[in-house]
Parts: sequence; structure tokens; C-alpha cells
Amino acid sequence: MTSPDRTPEHQDELLEHRLSLRLGPVHARQRLGIERETEARMLSQDTPSFRIQNPTSAPGFIRFCLRLAGLHSRGQKNSRRLSTAHNQFHLSGLPINFEGFRILHLTDLHVDMDEANLQAVIRTISPLDYDLCVLTGDYRKETRGPVEAALEGMARLRAAIRGPAYAVLGNHDSVRMVPALEDMGYSLLMNEMVPIERSGEHFYLAGVDDPHFYKAHNLHRAGDNIPRGGISLLLSHTPEIWREASHAGYHMFLCGHTHGGQICLPGGIPLTLDADCPRHLGRGYWQANGMQGYTSPGAGTSVVNVRLNCPPEVTIHTLTRNQPQ
Repeated sequence: MTSPDRTPEHQDELLEHRLSLRLGPVHARQRLGIERETEARMLSQDTPSFRIQNPTSAPGFIRFCLRLAGLHSRGQKNSRRLSTAHNQFHLSGLPINFEGFRILHLTDLHVDMDEANLQAVIRTISPLDYDLCVLTGDYRKETRGPVEAALEGMARLRAAIRGPAYAVLGNHDSVRMVPALEDMGYSLLMNEMVPIERSGEHFYLAGVDDPHFYKAHNLHRAGDNIPRGGISLLLSHTPEIWREASHAGYHMFLCGHTHGGQICLPGGIPLTLDADCPRHLGRGYWQANGMQGYTSPGAGTSVVNVRLNCPPEVTIHTLTRNQPQ
């Protein structure tokens, strides 16, 4: 018999109470309300019909097309062949004690999508040398439903990450994941900022909730306590808020979401980025209004575990006071 204090309804109440304490009641209500409304709408649309718009039929249809073209097997192997990309952020005002500071950037892991890919991520990051790890969202395969498989994968990944790990949520992630992720050692930045200290000097790491679907980001709340002149890095799931962030005065911007296109034409030309932003912000290093940004193509895959002309990556960003030659 289920204990009265262990019923699903009571557990939901406890979760909502914990999220209200952690995020504030408005943010918690907004995120949970949109999630429930979206899940109800998507469940009502789940029919046996074979339509690309149907979330239950789309992956099978895409796999069928790729197999028909003889590309599925190659694309799947590509998705499990990760590389380590290296980028430098050149910051004349960087505190001297942060010269050479290295940030490991992981994004769009979708850890419950493909076990072989998760193992490849863990193998890839294990020998890397870095000072801080940041994660920019999309840890779950689906955009609705259970979170347990994703949390189990994230726990395995956390065991492989050395030192602090700061994260934001993406459009695939449920806010219900926040307490469990924080319990396993991730520090979620939900429109928040934390000073990163080294030998008495600081830079300021801020992060916002998902701006793509949930529109729950709040740059003011995330950045208002950054001291004037302080070097700042913003974590966002998507590059779509690049203009707001650059005018807000952030020096660096890390994001993902686009997968670099995931399935691209020869030359890496993406068929779609699923993001409302200029194409040049869809992958790699970019600049906007004095802010330096980097959009990672991500380490995982979405919809189907296939990549074509768009290899997955984990990224090491190095901060330096030296200007590029």
C-alpha cells in the first residue's frame, strides 16, 4: 500500500515547494505550467498517422530516408566519433591570475539518446585538463515525459567531470530535473550569477533559463550584480539572445542548441539550425557588439543519433589577455 506521504500528488507538491524555494514562486510556476500545458498538447496530438510533424513517427521516417540513401550507418558512426575543439577568448581586461584559465564546454548531450555516444563523451573528457566545466543544456532525449533515464546518464557524466560543473537548462530539459541535478553536484544557474575566484581575483559566470521555447531567461536578474568592469561569461542554451546579451555588457557568451545543423550538406552547410539567429552564429566562434561568443555543435544528437558533415565536439575555451596575432 502506498504511504499517504508518498503518493504522486504529494511528491509533486514537495517538488513544487522545493522549486519555489529554489527559483522563486513566479519562475517555478511559469516553467512548470508551460511544461504541463505542452505535454498535454503533445499527448493529444500523438496519433498513429505517419506524419513528419508527429513526434512519434518523425524519427522513424528520418531513419527510413537515411537508410534508403545508404547514409544511416555512416551517420551513426560519425555521431559517436567525438573530437576536442579548442578556442581562445582574448580579453584585455582579464585579471592576471586567470591567464590561461581553461573551461570545458559540454552541450546538447541528450544522454539517454544513445549509450554509445554517452560512453564516447566520458572517454573523450577523461584525459582533458581544465579548470572549470560548464554545460549549456539539453540533457534529455525527449522534450516531455520521464526524466529518470536522463538523470541516470547525467550522474554517470558528473562522476567523470573533475571539479566544479555549472549548468543551465535547455528546451529539452524539465525544471523537475533541477533538484536531482543539484543533488548530484551540478550547480544550476537559473537566471543567476556566481563569482569565480582565483588567487583573490574574479570573473563572473552567469546563466539563464531556456530562451528558446520556455522564454524563461532573465538577463537582468542574471547580471545585475556583476560589478562594473568585471569580466563576465554568460551561459545560454541557444544563441538566440545574442543581441540582448551583447548590449547587456557580457564579454563572453557560450551556447549550443543548433547542433551545428547535425545533418548538413557537404561543406558543413546546415539544412536547419532550429534557431532564430543569423547563420554565422550557428556554429563556432563569433563576435557581436564587442561580445565574443561560441556556439558549440554539441556532443550528442537529437531526433536520430546520426551526424552528417557536422562532427560532434567537446570544447576547451582558454581565457587570455594576449591579443590575437
